[in-house]
Amino acid sequence: MVDSPAPPPLQPVVVGVSPGQPPHIVQHAARFAAAFRAELICAYVNPGRFTTSESDDGSVTSRSIDPDFSEPGEDEFDAGLEAELADILAGTHVTWSTRLLAGDITVALGHLATTVDAAMIVVGTHERSFSGGVQEFFNRSVAVHLAHRQQRPVVVIPARPPGVTSPLPWVEAP
Repeated sequence: MVDSPAPPPLQPVVVGVSPGQPPHIVQHAARFAAAFRAELICAYVNPGRFTTSESDDGSVTSRSIDPDFSEPGEDEFDAGLEAELADILAGTHVTWSTRLLAGDITVALGHLATTVDAAMIVVGTHERSFSGGVQEFFNRSVAVHLAHRQQRPVVVIPARPPGVTSPLPWVEAP
């Protein structure tokens, strides 16, 4: 009798999150995680900090780039954001967790995805506006940077859900 090998561990789905982000971005990421029967890892990157150490699960310990501007609680996942995620993910039956990362957003999300061998990275776009367009032109988007630097799929969810028109008459709806 030949023993069949154990099934490979399921690859999680990593989603970049931030306070005030449209909820449908996390909802789409949860749908992917549910379809893959995988964990959803909600990762927030604090660009004002740098990583000092890392755990096996991809979580990091960090320090403020400016030691004179360190605020208490900056090294913990924001409780308000976690509550917001809990509301968004309630009833999805998806196992999810949070990670607080530090540094460049694209580097941090990419490194986390590699560390946990993620099936994909899900990110949202910025709200379409004149200032947002100029900012993206000069800074390039997180999605573009990830797509050029990753060996795994990057799924980009528009900031506005389908069917929602722009409140600004001169900005076209997606």
